[in-house]
Amino acid sequence: MFGGGEAENVLEEFLTSWKEGSLREAAALTDSPEAARDLLRGTHDALDPQSLSTEVTEVTEGDSASADGRFDITWNLGDDRTWSYTGRAELRETDDGWKVHLAPGLVHPDLGSQQSLALVNDTPTPAPVLDRDDAALLRADTVVSVTLDRQEAGAELDRVVGVLADALSQFDDGITRDSIRSGLDEVDPGQGYTVASLRSADYEQVRDRIYELPGVRFTSQERLLSAERGLGAVILPLIREHVADRVAGDAGWRVVVTDSTGAEIDELHAVEPEPASAVHTTLSVRHQQAAERALAGVDGQAAIVAIRPSDGDILAVAQNAAADEEGAIALTGQYPPGSTLKIATAAAGLSEGATNPDETVACPATTTIGHRLIPNEDRFELGRVPLHTAFADSCNTTFAQLAADLPDAALTDAARSLGLGADFVIPGITTITGSVPESDDEVQRAENGIGQGTTLASPFGMALLAATVDAGEMPTPGLVRGDRTEASKTGEPLPADVLRPLRQMMREVVTDGTATALRDVPGVHGKTGTAQFGDGRDSHGWFAGYGGAGPTDDIAFATLLTGAGSSKPAVDVTHDFLTGLQ
Repeated sequence: MFGGGEAENVLEEFLTSWKEGSLREAAALTDSPEAARDLLRGTHDALDPQSLSTEVTEVTEGDSASADGRFDITWNLGDDRTWSYTGRAELRETDDGWKVHLAPGLVHPDLGSQQSLALVNDTPTPAPVLDRDDAALLRADTVVSVTLDRQEAGAELDRVVGVLADALSQFDDGITRDSIRSGLDEVDPGQGYTVASLRSADYEQVRDRIYELPGVRFTSQERLLSAERGLGAVILPLIREHVADRVAGDAGWRVVVTDSTGAEIDELHAVEPEPASAVHTTLSVRHQQAAERALAGVDGQAAIVAIRPSDGDILAVAQNAAADEEGAIALTGQYPPGSTLKIATAAAGLSEGATNPDETVACPATTTIGHRLIPNEDRFELGRVPLHTAFADSCNTTFAQLAADLPDAALTDAARSLGLGADFVIPGITTITGSVPESDDEVQRAENGIGQGTTLASPFGMALLAATVDAGEMPTPGLVRGDRTEASKTGEPLPADVLRPLRQMMREVVTDGTATALRDVPGVHGKTGTAQFGDGRDSHGWFAGYGGAGPTDDIAFATLLTGAGSSKPAVDVTHDFLTGLQ
């Protein structure tokens, strides 16, 4: 029978109170209110629904004191998760009228005594992040955290600390007995100190040595890790953060039955997780590895950025450990570019018609512009030579005078045409190319013309400058496939009659000038730079350029070694980088 009896009314009222969250009122309509309240509350706490909908579909009376009810129930569990089924309720007539009989099956027909419902989220394995050739940059791995509790270790604490230090220092030389002791001192009593987080392979390597140690606990979590330990220590974490939602996929979920111990004994509903597709980047594992190998032996801070001139793809962003401590200096560091900026100074002079590559110019040991004495490095002199020779041998005196005689904004405009001074919004990373301010003061223009004064650049900015010379116009840099870079403050492309001789002059730097150590690498063009900083007694070393044949085709790069004293170490590191690609 269905349609208006008192038993049906009670069931309707029970379900209405239940779905409205009035659990006390719903429980009062059962024949065991206290136990019913615990059952309903426990179910709500376990499923944490956003809403619940119910509808009585049938009430069938048995004898005069009982009835059997059927109802549809739908749980809205948030995030587009819904679970629907047909419920069953027995109703009994008591001295207080009709009541819903309390039984575990009231919540779900398959729920038994001493059992509960539980909502289980099934997270898919994060998708990998790949390089331009489908090699893995980041891939999922299980990270095992090793935590030490002083109180649980008790009298064996000294032994435990020693074993942990000996076992884990091979993965991080910063883990010592003293570091573990200091870490324990910094946490509150009763709290554990996380000694290390290990890749799964590293954990398996030391598991037998540390697993049974008293006071040591282990927790695991799946994370995206660099495919090779230490690879891209600055750039890959930035990419991982940027694509976190993209690689996560859609979580699955299940509603299960658990026993009194919490063990899962049945599955009532399941939606399978949907893994995400791999994310592709412009980076190249081969270029990244070659750059990092080239920097590995450098003591001071050092960085290499490589860009593909044909399309602006960022191929590598590499730093050594000393640079990593300062942040992403490869992308945002601001340093005087020294003589590498003579590329822009030459471009400005050629654009203004103020000079040409074959014009005879003076290259004295020193020159005075206004109140400023400007010397060549070690005060060498060439006398009167063609401009291209002064460029190849990096005559400060020549290019300071050229810059001083240019219009106020000429150097600024030329630098911006080459990308230095442009602003980019590249999804996933922050970049600063640099700045070459205009000046109405000839001394300032002279200093700026040799990459000193008020000029600043990052390795990223200088790599872009070199890429622009090679490509003929500034390429728009990119990092993650599918993301769009926004560019502003860009200049007009330089004309071909400026770029053609500029390329020839950059080639002469390698064949006959200050970077002859690169002559054995086919087709390399570039410019060295020694940039004074501080009180002028220390110098950074630079090399910015592009390749030309074989494995070094379609690549532009900038190498910076801070405090190197001259450009020679930067040239040597660049050589190691380029030959490492062959």
